[in-house]
Amino acid sequence: MKLLIITQKVDINDDILGFFHNWIVEFVKHCEKITVICLEKGEYDLPDNVKVLSLGKECKTKNKLLYSFNFYKYIWQEQKNYDKIFIHMNPIYAVLGGLFWRFQNKKIGLWYTHKSVNLTLKIAEKLVDVIFTASKESFRLKSEKIKVVGHGIDIDKFENNKNKNNKIFKIITVGRISPIKDYETLINAIEILVQNNINLQVEIVGGPATLEDEKYLEKLKKIVVEKKIDNIINFVGSVPNKNIVQYYNNSDLFVNMSMTGSLDKVILEAMACGVITLSCNDASKDLLEEYNLFFKKGDYKELSEKIKRIINLSKDKKENIQQNLREIVVENHSLESLIKIL
Repeated sequence: MKLLIITQKVDINDDILGFFHNWIVEFVKHCEKITVICLEKGEYDLPDNVKVLSLGKECKTKNKLLYSFNFYKYIWQEQKNYDKIFIHMNPIYAVLGGLFWRFQNKKIGLWYTHKSVNLTLKIAEKLVDVIFTASKESFRLKSEKIKVVGHGIDIDKFENNKNKNNKIFKIITVGRISPIKDYETLINAIEILVQNNINLQVEIVGGPATLEDEKYLEKLKKIVVEKKIDNIINFVGSVPNKNIVQYYNNSDLFVNMSMTGSLDKVILEAMACGVITLSCNDASKDLLEEYNLFFKKGDYKELSEKIKRIINLSKDKKENIQQNLREIVVENHSLESLIKIL
């Protein structure tokens, strides 16, 4: 099979999208040739049968007409080098290229995991042959083309480091600094725990992507100072996805406050690393509720109580939960199994 992959970014050092580099490496095992068209490219290390073509965003241009011109140029000049198309998270490319590929009788697959449903997605649904998503909550448009296939977590990379012997209970959360991630809930929960003389440390890993996000980060830092817990909560900043595993493995608890409505990949990465995970994300409820690890969105009092309960669990109980959470990822969300399905 000769495959065309269309994605937002190819950069092994990216904090959010760096994981996709490993997806391409895994795809190579099943393909004679791969052509990747991305909006932006950075550093990568891929086999010789992979060609990476950028639409040009790394050149600091925001010329959408240029992006479109390059897109059509590439899908035309490379048409003999691919027979199927895999679009990752950007339905606009199905809209732009769908009729051209359908005329050539080339199958189109779309990967989409987000609660947002807009006109672009509705049009894309009509043009693609199959839609892959991670969970039933991750694709909110009704379609007979949907296949729920789980996420793709590199379980060899995100492995369980069983030597979590922190003297101080360490909590981590990972993700873009954005209002939709609701960091206030975690901050308010930590304030309650500190007031109850519970000794802990918190790392918030991730950076802002927009001007609005930067303002939100400054707001969060101000709140932390005002609550006098700035010595407890550390804003780490952006960390390349290839390096994030060490942060998981140095943590006792992962907390996800996200309100995206889709199954966040970071939840599964933490679980794969054997980190007990608390979340309010609707898509994670089926995974975590059995272990009393699900809390109501925005309910910082409930979150603080559940953190306290986990701190007080016996070592054997903690290890049992850690093992069970990892097994969920291994059995249902491994990268190797996902790429075979795709």
